[in-house]
Amino acid sequence: MRKFTPKGSGIASAKARTTTRRAPQLAGAHSADRPARRQAAPAGERPTRRPVSASEGRPVRRPATQPEDRPARHSPDLPEGRPTRRLADRPEDRPTRRPADRPEVRPTRRPLDRPAHRTTARPAPAAVAKPRPVGNPVPRKTGPRPGGPGQDRLQKIMAAAGIDSRRACEQIILDGRVQLNGKTVTELGTCADPRRDVITVDLIEIQREAPVYILMNKPKGYVTTVKDDQGRPTVMALLKGVPGRLYPVGRLDFNSEGLLLMTNDGALAQVLMGPEHEIPKVYLVKVHRNPRPELMKEFQEGFLLSGRRLKPCHIEIAEKGDNPWLKVTLTEGKNQQIRRMFAAVGHPVSKLRRVQFGPLADPLLKPGAWRYLSPQEIAAIKSL
Repeated sequence: MRKFTPKGSGIASAKARTTTRRAPQLAGAHSADRPARRQAAPAGERPTRRPVSASEGRPVRRPATQPEDRPARHSPDLPEGRPTRRLADRPEDRPTRRPADRPEVRPTRRPLDRPAHRTTARPAPAAVAKPRPVGNPVPRKTGPRPGGPGQDRLQKIMAAAGIDSRRACEQIILDGRVQLNGKTVTELGTCADPRRDVITVDLIEIQREAPVYILMNKPKGYVTTVKDDQGRPTVMALLKGVPGRLYPVGRLDFNSEGLLLMTNDGALAQVLMGPEHEIPKVYLVKVHRNPRPELMKEFQEGFLLSGRRLKPCHIEIAEKGDNPWLKVTLTEGKNQQIRRMFAAVGHPVSKLRRVQFGPLADPLLKPGAWRYLSPQEIAAIKSL
């Protein structure tokens, strides 16, 4: 049987024998095959290495120049330790400055005007044709201003005399119905003095009347105009024993009732009817069924009616029920605005009554009755 040999013992002895036997052969072969090494250079021609510091083991830096080759850092004229600038050592090395008597020359900027090669002006843009107005609008006021003290425009004089409102008087002038000192006037802006000039409308001389202010409670079944082409009764039939020519300020439709101002003061009527003044008007409205809160909020923010945004109005419930009474406050007076608003959302109006017109209110005034305004009320409406 073969004896067990420990692992590694045979291998180590074999390597030792192989090394011992082949060493001379390898040495000879190596020296024969490879080229001979370079011979060592003489000691004097060998390159020197940088000296190494014994403490750190790093190469020591050699100075670039000798101490005597370095530039002087200190001037002999200054105290020891105070450095000086190198440019100040030699006067010829200092930078020269511009003499004070020589003006400074700065580069000129290029002008911002148009280039010189452009000789012709740019063509003007073509005029855009403006759309012509639809219908027969009243032309704008053109003409001379009041020429002197006491003179005023014809339409204002006619409105103050109680002929009609100022806008209606302008249309009367354009129709050729007004004569000034026997001559027909058709131009707006013509001025006159009512104390000296003779002004006639339809050949009837006008006279400046004292202003009259009447508050009426209009009932149903009356038209808010001076005349009606269909023969219906007007609010003028309710005024009996009142001298002068009055006309209503604002409108209430045939089936509506409430407060209405009647006057011959055309200037005041122009202010009260102008939408830019935003005179508040309060109405009590009875509608069919209760509107939703979302709808009430939409009215207060500005309702869109027939493609046009209306001004915000205030709405609150005055009397609850299946068909409630609502209190509506408007600052503009479109034609049948309240009826059209509620009809558009499915709540038709059955009754409508105006209870306040600006500062004017009278809950004790019965339908069909009227009264003159007090001095306090006249001062209140003129302050608007």
